[in-house]
Amino acid sequence: MKRLAGKTALITGAARGIGLAFARAYVAEGARVVIADIDIDRAQASAQDLGADAFAIQLDVTIQSSIDAGLARAIAELGQIDILINNAAIFSAAPLVEIDRTDTQRVFDINVLGTLFMMQAVARHMIERGGGGKIINMASQAGRRGEALVAVYCATKAAVISLTQSAGLNLIEHGINVNAISPGVVDGEHWDGVDAFFAKYENKAPGQKKTEVGEAVPYGRMGTADDLCGMAIFLASSESDYVVAQCYNVDGGQWMS
Repeated sequence: MKRLAGKTALITGAARGIGLAFARAYVAEGARVVIADIDIDRAQASAQDLGADAFAIQLDVTIQSSIDAGLARAIAELGQIDILINNAAIFSAAPLVEIDRTDTQRVFDINVLGTLFMMQAVARHMIERGGGGKIINMASQAGRRGEALVAVYCATKAAVISLTQSAGLNLIEHGINVNAISPGVVDGEHWDGVDAFFAKYENKAPGQKKTEVGEAVPYGRMGTADDLCGMAIFLASSESDYVVAQCYNVDGGQWMS
């Protein structure tokens, strides 16, 4: 039997990368999936590729009216939301003395407040309909420690871990399990931007940082989006019903906690 048969999931930032890999894995396990993304054209193309069990909505996690409208449309289409994955996020890096207030606010708006208010909106829906649900937040090994050039991003992911713990303790009384996944370095198109930051600030050749971080992973390579799917399926399934307020490292051995 498919592990998510009959379940419905909303995944933010799902038009590409990790979010799209989750959507594909969920559909394969029997779920219907809402691909929520600010890039509606790419979201629609991704949903079309996944078939009849996926559909796309435009959603900006920094705008409350967009969250509310997107969730209302998803509920109208699927009847209810059983699973939320807060995947939408952006990366930023700079030496501390060059951190920009406007950029910092945007990173926090997406990575932290976007996660918080998506959780809030979906939790309200889950509580109203009854029956519980699963919320999965995307943290990072960057939230486990500081990094010299990544203060803002590290702080946002540390906040996601803390929000997961608090929300998990608060919402389990309603049968809503809140947990998080903490990836390490994951290959994908986003790494072009990450690599460019380090090329600029560490005077590295293009691609050098990516090679270095891959070689430093105890497993022997960077992760892939597919490496994270098993944990995402587990945390969305009934197998994780007794798992509350946890953050799981899926990072090839980079961090032990």
